[in-house]
Amino acid sequence: MTHLKVGDKAPDFSALDEQGNRISLSDYKGKKLVVFFYPKASTPGCTAEACNLNDNYERFQSLGYEILGVSADSAKRQTNFKAKYSLQYPLLADEDKAVIEVFGVWGPKKFMGKEYDGIHRTTFVINESGIIEDVIAKVKTKAHAEQILDV
Repeated sequence: MTHLKVGDKAPDFSALDEQGNRISLSDYKGKKLVVFFYPKASTPGCTAEACNLNDNYERFQSLGYEILGVSADSAKRQTNFKAKYSLQYPLLADEDKAVIEVFGVWGPKKFMGKEYDGIHRTTFVINESGIIEDVIAKVKTKAHAEQILDV
């Protein structure tokens, strides 16, 4: 789905998080960053993925990683999702899909025989220099931290 691959420079982005703070790739310069794209806040798979990353947040931090979640949900929906599950990292409310499209994770999907456009659940691991170190397209929602950290 995405045109981005390991070794590519991560696309620059700027979008508002659930609290209205502007977040850009440049904010993470010198840090490792996990950017995970998910279809819809508070759905079972997205909740499992977000909570798995949250449960391992201290481990990520101890290894120098920051985490950023992205979906096309509204800021209100992202705020409710973050509060309900006590998520410790920002969630971008990318309603205009600017970040989603620059990372190339928007496109045709199939579910129960119907085809529609949506977000492909994909995670990008970006190093301190802004280079993509890993692209995970087959996300295991309940064991995603292990997919990222045990590479």
